[in-house]
Amino acid sequence: MEEKAKGCSDSGCTKETCEGCEHSKQSLYEELNMYSSVKNVIGVVSGKGGVGKSFVTSMLAVLLSRKGYNIGILDADITGPSIPKMFGITKKAKGNELGIIPEHTHNNIQVMSVNLLLEQEDDPVIWRGPILANTVKQFWTEVYWGELDYLLIDMPPGTGDVPLTVFQSIPLDGIVIVTSPQDLVSMIVKKAYNMAKMMNISVLGLVENMSYVKCPDCGKEINLFGKSKSEEISKEIGVDILGRIPIDPVIAQLVDKGEFERFDCDCLADAAKQIENIFAKEIS
Repeated sequence: MEEKAKGCSDSGCTKETCEGCEHSKQSLYEELNMYSSVKNVIGVVSGKGGVGKSFVTSMLAVLLSRKGYNIGILDADITGPSIPKMFGITKKAKGNELGIIPEHTHNNIQVMSVNLLLEQEDDPVIWRGPILANTVKQFWTEVYWGELDYLLIDMPPGTGDVPLTVFQSIPLDGIVIVTSPQDLVSMIVKKAYNMAKMMNISVLGLVENMSYVKCPDCGKEINLFGKSKSEEISKEIGVDILGRIPIDPVIAQLVDKGEFERFDCDCLADAAKQIENIFAKEIS
């Protein structure tokens, strides 16, 4: 008798034939906190740091929240968490019989970040890869998220341990790749794109951050980093550009004050609408 693949739900799969099948992939996923329900999970990724993943994650979260959806942000950038600061969250996360209770922004977006567990927000997280990866898993399995329409995961940069853990352990419904205008970033975008494809995860599109700065006097758009390469990259890999975000000193000031939810920029409004349309059936 052929041996059934371990953890596979399909009785027709054997140990030999199941390797790499969808049932085998699902068996690797960690169980969501038993008291929680999350309809859609979206990762925000990049192949390098410093391009604004946390910024894009937060902006999409706020825009989707303004549409009336229940939103959560899982800050998976364990060694460089910035989400709580952006929203002015200073309280520490606590736990009860339901699990770890995330903190809420002023407009009720749920947030879980390692900074909500540290005594001081500027304490360094000096942990090795396996501990970082296990912490991200705990944010999925042990945090009481309640009922969410969207959980946005702010991913750490690159294609190392923690991004791989998220891709393998949490059932992502798609990812958004964040880029910037420079030519160098085209290689980085392709790394993130190729990793997603290798893991059989849908790429929802690209968001270009720091696209330009608008002159306060004449309104002209100035390309500080030269002509954008994002259009070429998007055509090459076959994904849409969801939006372009300018460098805006006003938004930067809101971030510094912990008042990010007050921004009135509509540069990702179309991106939020596209995401809404993609997952409309799951939400209804």
